[in-house]
Amino acid sequence: MDLDIQYVKGVGPKRAKLFKKLGIDMVKDLIFYFPRDYEDRSEIVKIEDLVVGEKQTFKAYIAGSAREVKTSRVVITKIPVKDGTGAVELVWYNQPYMKNNFKIGEEYIISGKLQFKYGQLVVENPVLEKSEEDLNLNTGRIVPVYGLTEGLTQNILRKVIFNALSEYLDEVEEFFEEEFLREKGLMNLKEALLNIHFPKDEEKLARAKYRLKYQELFLLQLALFLVKKSVKEKRGIRFRKVDIKPFVSNLPFKLTSAQMKVLKEIILDMASDKVMNRLIQGDVGSGKTIVAAFAMYIAAKNGYQVAMMAPTEILAKQHYKTLEEIFKGTDIRIGLLSGSLSPSGRKEVLEKIEKGEYDVVVGTHALIEEDVSFKNLGLCITDEQHRFGVRQRALLAQKGENPDVLVMTATPIPRTLALILYGDLDISIIDQLPPGRKRVKTYVIPSSMRKKAYEFAIKEVKKGRQVYVVCPLIEESDKIKAASAEIVYREIYKDAFKEARVGLLHGKMSDSDKERIMEAFVRGEIDILVSTTVIEVGVNVPNATVMIVENAERFGLAQLHQLRGRVGRSEFQSYCILINYSPSETAKKRLEVLARISDGFKIAERDLEIRGPGEFLGEKQHGLPEFKIANLFEDIDILKRVQKDVESLLEEDPKLERHPKLRQVLISEFYDKVKDIILN
Repeated sequence: MDLDIQYVKGVGPKRAKLFKKLGIDMVKDLIFYFPRDYEDRSEIVKIEDLVVGEKQTFKAYIAGSAREVKTSRVVITKIPVKDGTGAVELVWYNQPYMKNNFKIGEEYIISGKLQFKYGQLVVENPVLEKSEEDLNLNTGRIVPVYGLTEGLTQNILRKVIFNALSEYLDEVEEFFEEEFLREKGLMNLKEALLNIHFPKDEEKLARAKYRLKYQELFLLQLALFLVKKSVKEKRGIRFRKVDIKPFVSNLPFKLTSAQMKVLKEIILDMASDKVMNRLIQGDVGSGKTIVAAFAMYIAAKNGYQVAMMAPTEILAKQHYKTLEEIFKGTDIRIGLLSGSLSPSGRKEVLEKIEKGEYDVVVGTHALIEEDVSFKNLGLCITDEQHRFGVRQRALLAQKGENPDVLVMTATPIPRTLALILYGDLDISIIDQLPPGRKRVKTYVIPSSMRKKAYEFAIKEVKKGRQVYVVCPLIEESDKIKAASAEIVYREIYKDAFKEARVGLLHGKMSDSDKERIMEAFVRGEIDILVSTTVIEVGVNVPNATVMIVENAERFGLAQLHQLRGRVGRSEFQSYCILINYSPSETAKKRLEVLARISDGFKIAERDLEIRGPGEFLGEKQHGLPEFKIANLFEDIDILKRVQKDVESLLEEDPKLERHPKLRQVLISEFYDKVKDIILN
């Protein structure tokens, strides 16, 4: 299976280079290069039953010599075929060599779309194969369709994969026990690989897909659960009990019962001698930072340092200010390590970190750079918004001796997904907002009412408030009909908001420009900020009370909920106006979910249901291995089943002693993929 691809029949050194472009280096890669789609060419129709305009498959013999028609621009090659019930002409353009490929009387299986042209029935550029019972890979069956690169055709790929399966399939080893396969109703691995490429029928194809998706999700979930177990078995810091009364009495508010519940879980974790590895999930504004601050207080009072890593400089500064406020009146010393420090400023901060003169250090990924050295790091906190991978989290933890780890995310993720995305962590949920928070009033309006929305925004600006306007695109696009930030910015500037101060923010700007604009908005020097979704991640501007989203139908519900969370952060009533440009009733209904529901977790569940396989999590931000065949969204039911099966397997056999082959495959297949997590 580890044989170089060039030695597979039909490849050779030259073609091997093309396969390598597809990420296929060895036989194993080839056998696990799954089709992206299938075409059903299994039903063979008589010529008299063919339907014009449809793709079909029929069997016919070459009924005469090839004819060539030449015009100034094109050479047309025509070959007549018959089957006893009717006749059709096969047609190719600018492929004159085709006329030498056929002998009269030879029988072929032919697939293609039937058309009426040149006064007769024709099939243009057909796919055809000699009618040999066993070896039809391109016609007369359910045919695999692969992702290609220039120089490789479907026919070449099918033939090469068929050759590899014929020669090397026997080397593939089943790693599930017989009894397990029977109990779970799974096809064995060899049969699944054969049927994923060249399915006997629809039922076999469905079973092969199920087996391979199940296996992929099973191995990942098993690896993550084992990592979690190994972290739990690590000796960590046993923090002694701390009197938190002085800290609590310093707070201007009481904790909610949800915050108390999560805080208790954290205190228990910190008091044990096992390493804490916990995720705090909480909706926007649910008060995750204050819960994290308690953990910081406990660590600092035990003589340990705390590192808090945020995804952007602005957020790091914001956390720094918030913590300064929270710890006012205590002796907790807080430092900020950010990318914008001068070399001498950075040197000074680094020295203080190393000497232990800061109890809490807030920063961006600058914290994980090599020259950062802590005197005594005992707690790592990352504010993720799934922007950091597991790797950065682990690198931060390496700055101490098995420190406790807290991960905060304001992106509500349904539990099933959280077990995969954060499968190495224990999960705590803050599912309650602090009292006194006014609910953001949310309206879905058609584009015809857009002017009214902007008039309303101006009224708020005149009251001294600030406004966000979010657009799906940065600049105008021919391909996509949607409002772009630049166009809206120019429009607003010229027309609607002549008297307001307007800023533009988008992802293509340099980091320093983004920071500058955002800082100006935070300081209240910009009234209206027009932006793409770069503002999604947690900046706190309590004075902002209006969020207008252009082309709201182009965003996912969870994403819109995150955007809505940018307003409603003060005692002022806030508003979220979703402008819908789509005529479809479905789009309107989907957006109305937001007007009805303000609970982020419920919205996330609905988003997952509605968009199914859609980009629920945005781009590949979750740091998981790429899936070859499973899809976290379409296959959520398989994932739920897998999670139960993995849990019960580990209960019965925690070290996989009774499943040696499974253990072996985990190490060989998955060690590389999860070693970033294992770095912890």
